[in-house]
Amino acid sequence: MSPVVQGIITIILGVGGCAAYFYASNLVLDKVIFPPRNDDHGRNINRANIVRPWLFVAPAIFFLGLYLVYPVVGSFFRSLYNRSGNTFIGLGNYTQMFSEEGFRVALFNNILWVIFVPASATFLGLLVAQLTDRLKWGNIAKSLIFMPMAISFVGASLIWKFVYANNPDIGIINAVRDFFGLNPIDVLQIPFWNNFFIMFILVWIQTGFAMVILSAALRGIPEETIEAAIIDGANPFQIFFKIKIPQIAPTIVVVWTTITILVLKVFDIVYAMTGGNFDTEILPSYMMDYMFRDDGRATAVAFVIMIIVTPVMVWNIVQARREMR
Repeated sequence: MSPVVQGIITIILGVGGCAAYFYASNLVLDKVIFPPRNDDHGRNINRANIVRPWLFVAPAIFFLGLYLVYPVVGSFFRSLYNRSGNTFIGLGNYTQMFSEEGFRVALFNNILWVIFVPASATFLGLLVAQLTDRLKWGNIAKSLIFMPMAISFVGASLIWKFVYANNPDIGIINAVRDFFGLNPIDVLQIPFWNNFFIMFILVWIQTGFAMVILSAALRGIPEETIEAAIIDGANPFQIFFKIKIPQIAPTIVVVWTTITILVLKVFDIVYAMTGGNFDTEILPSYMMDYMFRDDGRATAVAFVIMIIVTPVMVWNIVQARREMR
């Protein structure tokens, strides 16, 4: 049987199973648990209506618990055991992890990523969204800027690896240096600053995402407020910073936090560019170093990443709901 046929059968069985579940559960609810008897007909109908939403939510709760809650709890308990998983060591993996220089370097680099990438991508996206709305060929410019979003992180890393190449015939940076008679350098081996060269790859990718969202937000600003500001004598900078920015501030926060969550999970760019060498390690790549040789340590790092990501994710959801209202 071909994979396509298997996929179609799986979809049919899944949809059919869900339909059968909802039909049977409603039937049992209305006919067996809360039957519409003469003496308490209205009360049973109200009780059934209270329970019925939970019947629809129950499958989602079950699968969330199976594929989200259970792995989180299981990972935490696994992080309390040694490499082989047969000896309980409590918080030993955590204490050893925080005492290592490699973890502190990865944590510091992650802080740099969280500060630089969301701020740069959001700022550039907002700048491009504002400027391209005034141009006749703005849609073409937006398409070109959004295009990196279609490239995988590994593919983008390979592109920029050529840009940063030592060979002046390949790398743009060293081609410029060679034109001025300077010796070639490997920017990926410059301490501290190599992190920013790697971060710029993600900024290049995410600027298109920020531009699209913020451009839609700018187009949603009521024209009356802008016209009123123009009548009052406001210049373009005052209109942008005092009229437009306050009205799209919730959208800016959502874009910022969304990119922040992505930054805290990304590892393939670092892995493809330097493999975490030259002090470019971040927490996800640090976790990958232990993934296949020390499950206890790897799950401890994963749990730390989850603790860092969770508040940002909750804040993002709150801001998104606030904007929807």
